[in-house]
Amino acid sequence: MGAPACAVGRLGPDGPWVGFAPTLDDGYALVIGVGHASERAPAEAADLVALAVAYFEDALDEPPEELAATHGDIGALVRHVAEHEPDADRQDLLAEAVDAVDDGLAADEVIRRLSRCLDGEEGAIARLERRTREIVSAPTT
Repeated sequence: MGAPACAVGRLGPDGPWVGFAPTLDDGYALVIGVGHASERAPAEAADLVALAVAYFEDALDEPPEELAATHGDIGALVRHVAEHEPDADRQDLLAEAVDAVDDGLAADEVIRRLSRCLDGEEGAIARLERRTREIVSAPTT
């Protein structure tokens, strides 16, 4: 068991919820939950940014109320990604996203800034769906 998870939303009305939880090694886990059970996998920076984008896009179904991430949780998440980013240019982009979250800018501006921090052509929701399939189908040890 690890630290309690924060859920960002559900992938469909009856689908699993996606979220995150801090880990003991000063990182984060990507958490996929079905009911009271959950699977955890080490989160990549892009996973965490995708979760933040999904939170502000409000594109996912509502997460379990007792686990729902708050604005403060998302701010801490984005700040963590920015603090651990080794690339100076990406660190600058992430700092702009942190400012947008912390300053309470309009959701579309926060999404715009966060989206610039995502790699490649894959959107935030598509990434979360793909990672959910990978984690749920992975053999347990």
